Amino acid sequence: MQRRNFLLGSGAATLGLLSSAAARAVDTTTAARPPINLTHDGLALTPPEYARLLGELTTDGALQADNYSNGGVIAELEQRFAQRLGKPAAVFMPSGTLANHLAVRTLAGTDRRVLVQADSHLYCDSGDAATVLSGLQLVPLAMGRPSPTLEEVQQQVERGAAGRVPTAVGVVAIESPVRRHDHRMVDVVELQRITDYARARGIRLHLDGARLFNLPQHSGRTLAEWTAPFDTVYVSLWKHFNAMAGAVLAGERALIENLYHVRRMFGGSLPQAWPVAAVALRYLEGYEQDYAAAWRTLDACFAQLPPERFELQRMTDGTSKVWLTLHGIDAVAFATRLAAEGIAVARPSVPDERLPLLINTSLARIPGDALAAAFLRAAAS
Repeated sequence: MQRRNFLLGSGAATLGLLSSAAARAVDTTTAARPPINLTHDGLALTPPEYARLLGELTTDGALQADNYSNGGVIAELEQRFAQRLGKPAAVFMPSGTLANHLAVRTLAGTDRRVLVQADSHLYCDSGDAATVLSGLQLVPLAMGRPSPTLEEVQQQVERGAAGRVPTAVGVVAIESPVRRHDHRMVDVVELQRITDYARARGIRLHLDGARLFNLPQHSGRTLAEWTAPFDTVYVSLWKHFNAMAGAVLAGERALIENLYHVRRMFGGSLPQAWPVAAVALRYLEGYEQDYAAAWRTLDACFAQLPPERFELQRMTDGTSKVWLTLHGIDAVAFATRLAAEGIAVARPSVPDERLPLLINTSLARIPGDALAAAFLRAAAS
């Protein structure tokens, strides 16, 4: 018998034995357990779940409503995020798109060129808003890569300065993690070189940190260490903190304190935003601990699965996205059976498709051995 066939055969036998054991030890808490999703950045709360949570958060009458996105729980949200991000001030924004836009608009001043990653949200998902609405020229770097290099930044700065009509770069905007590159983070060494260079030349810096709170788990650097070089930092409220919308933009007080006027000018002062802020605050303080617990669940799960059948692939510069390759297991049937157990994964289109898994705090709801048992039951034919 060929070695490969022997391994697959023995793996199938092992899987059969483990699956039988798992089937006999069905997780009796499945019906009562909140759902697990491996397809979102956060908990993906349903409308009924969100409504129930708002009811719980408002029962004691202590929550104070805002007035056109100022005061009340919005002020508390701004203060708490500013503290966590190591910045003197923060302002609520209804969307990350507006937060990024107003950040680079404010920082650029009269130097209208903004260097961005070619695959960043600011460059790809805003419909040229920075150009059309604020007269900024976005210059893309790092085509096809998550991280720009210092040499790319230098080239654009020097090129603008040497033109017949000099055009200065006003801002370097960095997104990390980079969604379009499977949530990979920018290279820390290169980032330090870029920020040092920009600082020395008076070029301002903005961090698109929509998923920033995942970085400490994967980089060994604290939130404050990530944000320190940047004049402004944006964080999403719905990706990790499960609000229905919203963002926070933090920075120096002189940059931030009057941005609510510009926010209103762009139509972004919601008459009441407390349902966003209340939920985001509910998940803020424990987020990093819960995210770390989710990874412990994943590690404990895969420590119990036969590696010849369940292959987990991680990227060295990755964060919340990993890939699951199933060997000898129908991926379509696997996903369907997991869904019946209240565990959502991306629905594959063919039986041998590799499955992307987004690791989020919903995984902290289940022990690793219970997740492994569910995977084995879903793999059984």
